[in-house]
Amino acid sequence: MSGSDTVYALAKKYKLKTAFGTNILFSKELADRQGAQLSKMTRWYTPASALVMATSTNAELLALSGLRSPYNGKMDVVQEGALADLLLVDGNPVENIKLVENPATNFFVIMKDGEVYKNLLALQAP
Repeated sequence: MSGSDTVYALAKKYKLKTAFGTNILFSKELADRQGAQLSKMTRWYTPASALVMATSTNAELLALSGLRSPYNGKMDVVQEGALADLLLVDGNPVENIKLVENPATNFFVIMKDGEVYKNLLALQAP
């Protein structure tokens, strides 16, 4: 069993809250593969668990940093005034986690902090 296998087995056994992260900061080439890295987490977790780790658990972790948090606002909720990042995916990533591997094709809408960065649906409107 590899070190990663052991770590994730123990985390699951002891019900440790686990966040998702990578060490690809400042590398566009590696950042473009972040979805693939998340997809690989299904070696140890269900797709739904991996998605929770990368979203709401990460938000909880950032909230623990208090005043040092880079985000000034409420996270992990979709409500007015919150710092919600929303994705509209062409398919169900819980059923097919590989959808997150190609956001250029599979993410129809990308919204961060209430601002739309990508909207392929607008291109399809009649």
